[in-house]
Amino acid sequence: MQKNTQEFKTNFETVCAILEKHEFNPHMLVPILQEVQAAYSYLPEDVMNYVANALKITPGTVFGVATFYSHFALESKGKYIIRVCNGTACHVRKAVEIIKVFQTELGLDDKKHTSDDNLFTLEEVACIGACGLAPVITINDDVYGAMTKEKTIELINKYKEEAVNA
Repeated sequence: MQKNTQEFKTNFETVCAILEKHEFNPHMLVPILQEVQAAYSYLPEDVMNYVANALKITPGTVFGVATFYSHFALESKGKYIIRVCNGTACHVRKAVEIIKVFQTELGLDDKKHTSDDNLFTLEEVACIGACGLAPVITINDDVYGAMTKEKTIELINKYKEEAVNA
């Protein structure tokens, strides 16, 4: 039993450090989950269960908080997070076509949001706040406006090349 506990702790060393930093305080669940997500880029189920156990709260409580706040991700995300605005201005200017190009070029669909190579995650958002640039997308912190099918394919190729050369 001791060996398994030690292996479990070793595998969750980062999580343990985060929990210790917050003194295993269940009232600090949101900041704990934020730091865990920063470390893993999402909230793996086994890590959420570990956090629940360590904080002596139910897994349902942890999962409830993780699903309530849109900031938290329950699935692994790619290196490049693509957000396509589909708000009114962007929708009218054919944002759906841009979404379809990303899906086709990256092998994604309405249920599969991350490419097989874990480079790209596609998210549709209600508003980016750059209506004058419609249709607009962001890739990580970079904003691209007046998107077309051709510009979309160029961006995909640019980021693929960047990933290869990194």
